[in-house]
Amino acid sequence: MLLRRTEEEGSGRRHDRSPKWYVNQWLGKCMQDVPADRARIVAPPPVIYLGILGLGLLLEWLWPTRLLSWSLAVGVGLVILVCGVIGLAAAIRTIWRAQTPIDPYKATTALVTDGLFRFSRNPIYVSDTLIYVGLSLALNAWWALALTPVLVWMMQIGVIAREEEYLERKFGDDYFRYKRQVRRWL
Repeated sequence: MLLRRTEEEGSGRRHDRSPKWYVNQWLGKCMQDVPADRARIVAPPPVIYLGILGLGLLLEWLWPTRLLSWSLAVGVGLVILVCGVIGLAAAIRTIWRAQTPIDPYKATTALVTDGLFRFSRNPIYVSDTLIYVGLSLALNAWWALALTPVLVWMMQIGVIAREEEYLERKFGDDYFRYKRQVRRWL
């Protein structure tokens, strides 16, 4: 555990400060100029998905693995990838029809509960994850596939939980009712 000396009224007492505390302090400073009417996500979701995919591909390049034949990997991967693209297009279309921004850095103007949002509170992230898994399989990149739980965890902690907190503040009881009726992922 990291210790940092602070001067509280000249006492010279020591306070325990974990690495998590320092990260939270840094994030807090980064978020000071952020408008209150938006989700305070840690990074744009495409950056998280592409960053983890890049890490997986780098690991694949350093330590290659081939568990499936190329034809099987590409076939299965493309089917999953196409399902993700179709889901993504449908979810984006639903958001556009509701006339609310898809950009997480803009204020949400409507609570979207129809289309794929009837089955998942996060159909875009479900679709993005399908695209990620499909691409990982199609490239036969097992390291990238193995990083899927890390990706889902990062999305859950850094994006989804923060978006849900924002939507609870913004829409109150309507969002709580929606949350009780529809699962987070599937």
